[in-house]
Amino acid sequence: MNGTLHDLHVREMTLSDCRPVAEIRVGGWQTAYAGLVPQPYLDAMDVAEDTERRRELLLKPGNPVVSLVAERAGQVIGWAAFGPYRDGETRTPDAELYALYVRPGHFGAGVGTALLRTSIERCATVGHDRVLLWVLKENTRARRFYEHHGFTADGTEEPFDVYGVEVPEVRYVRRA
Repeated sequence: MNGTLHDLHVREMTLSDCRPVAEIRVGGWQTAYAGLVPQPYLDAMDVAEDTERRRELLLKPGNPVVSLVAERAGQVIGWAAFGPYRDGETRTPDAELYALYVRPGHFGAGVGTALLRTSIERCATVGHDRVLLWVLKENTRARRFYEHHGFTADGTEEPFDVYGVEVPEVRYVRRA
């Protein structure tokens, strides 16, 4: 854990951030979801493919997703993405935090908190009253983090299909 919150900078993601964000996302999945989702799925995750997916999403015209990165000393060490809440194919007036990942070795240094706070503030600024998110039911570390920041499980659960295995997710909500 290096640095302080004073030298942490949260900003919008750019094309040059796609590779480090892909590394953080793939590493985050492989670290946080080991034992929770099928290992072959985690093993098949590819940073190069994810980098290209990040580029495509960032360049997609009309894409309502906002991606933020947290950097310290020029190194991207965290990533968050949010936008309109998706209820199936329907967008609602609520916001959804789609992703929040911190590079291993930087947990507990306020990176996730800074990204979460900035995301919630940005959602409120554009008129979203609530922010929702989905988290794997067995991901106790993430659930504690979100609960610490005012999110509560609202009782809604859905299975997330990973290589034919249903992995339960729970929905969390808080006022923006």
